[in-house]
Amino acid sequence: MLSKVGRYEFLSEPFHCDFSKRLFMGHLGNHMLNAADFHSTHRGFGMTYLNPIHKTWVLSRLAIEMEEMPQEYAKFCVETWVESAMKYFTNRNFRVVDAENEDHVYGYGRSIWAMIDTETRQPQNIMEIRNGEINEYIETEKPCPIGKLSRVQMSNDASLVATIDTHYSDVDVNGHINSVKYIEHVLDLFDIEKYRSCRIKRFDIAYVAESHFGDKLNFYREETGDNEYCIRITRKSPDEAEEVEVCRSKVKFVKE
Repeated sequence: MLSKVGRYEFLSEPFHCDFSKRLFMGHLGNHMLNAADFHSTHRGFGMTYLNPIHKTWVLSRLAIEMEEMPQEYAKFCVETWVESAMKYFTNRNFRVVDAENEDHVYGYGRSIWAMIDTETRQPQNIMEIRNGEINEYIETEKPCPIGKLSRVQMSNDASLVATIDTHYSDVDVNGHINSVKYIEHVLDLFDIEKYRSCRIKRFDIAYVAESHFGDKLNFYREETGDNEYCIRITRKSPDEAEEVEVCRSKVKFVKE
């Protein structure tokens, strides 16, 4: 057996950094999802095993909480482990740490994943994969000291602040809009002056339904606290009369 915790090194490439020369949150999200894929694949329950039997993992919820973002050219590691597994969902955690200094922890992440059938898009029993072998890799002792994932609560007073079209580069290997693209689109709702005076402390996103190439995405934003914003994203497909909610997110900024 491999270790329960996977550790994967990445580089904060300059073209993946913003004007402050720190890694974009979206690229950090990509690295976390890559780490999750590497971890599950090496342990026998990843995409390379699941796809030929018409199954795949889909991200249900993600929270990233950071004390700071890696600077350009910094080498950092994403550690990941499965905290728990149930019939239809797994809880997977992340730790982002300096590759050369274990005491320098950038932040943490929490996520929930579901397994679905790629043809019917219906949930699948995770415990039926390799006779529940995922249970051998559950790690409950490694701490993840950030708040649990919770529902994003919004009122009906949120304002429509943007509508965008979906394009080729928005679509991922599962054929729907990429999970990280939603993060990037949400963060684009705030002007650059916001990022000059503040940094992102925590980002939460919960995925409700899929959207696909050709859909229009509407973004509704509501300020729910001091430097805290909730965003609801809906889709409007050519063959749908009504908007359908696809995800909700919450962004918490702190002053620099």
